[in-house]
Amino acid sequence: REQKARSREIARLKGRFYVAAACSLPMLLAMILHLFGVKGFDWLMTGLVPFLLATPVQFYSGAQFYVGAYRSLKSGSANMDVLVAMGTSAAYFYSVVITFTTSGHVYFESSAIIITLVLLGKLLEAAARGRTSEAIKKLMGLVPKTAWVIRNGQELEIAVAEVVPGDVVIVRPGERIPVDGQVLEGHSAVDESMLTGESLPVEKEPGDAVTGATINKNGLLKFRAEKTGKDTVLARIIRLVEEAQGSKAPIQRLADVISGYFVPAVLGIAVLTFIIWYILTGEFATALINFTSVLVIACPCALGLATPTAIMVGTGKGAENGILFKGGEHLERAHSLTAIILDKTGTITKGEPQVTDVRVCGADAGAGAGAGAGAEGCAGTDADAEGRLLRLAAAVEKNSEHPLAQAIVIKARDNGITIPEATSFEALPGYGVAAVVEGQTLLIGNARLMASKGIAAEAFQEQR
Repeated sequence: REQKARSREIARLKGRFYVAAACSLPMLLAMILHLFGVKGFDWLMTGLVPFLLATPVQFYSGAQFYVGAYRSLKSGSANMDVLVAMGTSAAYFYSVVITFTTSGHVYFESSAIIITLVLLGKLLEAAARGRTSEAIKKLMGLVPKTAWVIRNGQELEIAVAEVVPGDVVIVRPGERIPVDGQVLEGHSAVDESMLTGESLPVEKEPGDAVTGATINKNGLLKFRAEKTGKDTVLARIIRLVEEAQGSKAPIQRLADVISGYFVPAVLGIAVLTFIIWYILTGEFATALINFTSVLVIACPCALGLATPTAIMVGTGKGAENGILFKGGEHLERAHSLTAIILDKTGTITKGEPQVTDVRVCGADAGAGAGAGAGAEGCAGTDADAEGRLLRLAAAVEKNSEHPLAQAIVIKARDNGITIPEATSFEALPGYGVAAVVEGQTLLIGNARLMASKGIAAEAFQEQR
């Protein structure tokens, strides 16, 4: 709903801006050409043409400034809309009087161009808000639409919004976890990179917590839903981003305070200017021109647009890159940081595991070396032994989706190794994998796997 409202706002601003630009640019072009002595376009600056061009700009494109000024004055304050409305109205209505009653210079192009430029600023601000909201949309898009739950002994697919705390949720390999909860059954590796930045999946077993929007990689999990809807970790992250975008930095609060005094001061100076010029010259037109000039020149459009736009874009860009600012104040103070603490994996490193060394331990360790650590050592290996080990490991691991498995396969392919086929592949969640390659049963995994199979792993651990 919010996205549709923002799209309508941008479309409305675009329509008003296009009308304003189409009407004001011909007058601006004619004025510039006239200053350079180019003839043939003066008709755009004389007669009823400027009036006809400026009127839709003033009352269609500029309508929102009148509405904003009315609301501001009604609440007992004066904002930028008051300056824009008064300044352009003074220029427009003075020009109307000149056009229909007497002769003289008109300022239709000034009022039209001012409205066009301020509208451009508001359009850019709205577009910045739209780009910023994309970061929030991407976060919201991480949540699956449906979830599988067990109710009354039956598996049911329901909308995620219908999941309630206490439901038993089923997540199959490759699916996103729909809500936060605690594992009841199953072992798996869960990709939590969207939450932690860590590229390596985290092993999950009964009793472990799981977070909504993370990805279940390889095993079936059953977990009890504990936090749903607005209480999930992802929902809190989204709320944090939204609050940061809506918060005001100290400089923005200062700008608001200044504006509260600035606008009335400008209005007072403009009135004083009118009175002084009228007393000095006795010419109403001259006094009105100077009155209008003060209002127009003093309009600090950047004061009201620059800071909120910078905060919105900054917090949105940060969210896209996994950086969450708790508020505009923290974003503003970032320039004074002297020390930064960063997570390693995926932040200051690629987050993609790579094979750096191949160590052959056991009976093959001294093959071809002529000397070495013997049958149980891990030193003195040669390229052939390392190649044989890498070839067999890659044959098993190419059936796995684990990042470490993919790193082994990539290393083998980079070394030009032809990888054989593996059969009877079995994923052992929390331990590793097993398969048969060329008639041999191979195990690849952690120390727990080796211990469970009665394989001594001391030589491996000494080389870590």
